[in-house]
Amino acid sequence: MSKVKTPEDKYIQRDRMRYIKNSECATLCYLGLLFDVFYFVLIYRQDVGTYYYTIQIGASIIYNLIFMLAVFLASEAVKNYKKNYSYVLLVAGAMQIVRMFIIPLRARSAETLVSGEEVTVMTNGTFTKAIIYLAISAAALIFSAVLNYIRCTALESHVKSLENSKA
Repeated sequence: MSKVKTPEDKYIQRDRMRYIKNSECATLCYLGLLFDVFYFVLIYRQDVGTYYYTIQIGASIIYNLIFMLAVFLASEAVKNYKKNYSYVLLVAGAMQIVRMFIIPLRARSAETLVSGEEVTVMTNGTFTKAIIYLAISAAALIFSAVLNYIRCTALESHVKSLENSKA
């Protein structure tokens, strides 16, 4: 049976936020990182001729490393209710969506020569997995950003009300 939350319950819940970590948002960040790693492994283990030996793939690898560092840093910051890191997570989530249209989409329609035969660089199954991994990563990061923003705003409001009541 669910209990209706009274104003006192809401007050206690908000007051507890001052002392406990925002672990749900951090966990969502880790989930976003995990699915990015799945994408990373899926894409970069492909060995289809020389298709993946380009400057674009090199830039993608460097971007991926920076992405993982930024999201990990943001995950640590959102644990402590840092509101500005919501924007970092929103941008990271949006970039995961943009990434769907770069390597996977181009590799799906590309063909290359392997042992004298034309082969498709990325199969439909691999393409689908790559898109799913990026979509889950983006959704987790965006949801973490929104949830963190809401919680930080509620905590700021609560702390401000405490300061006003002391004055």
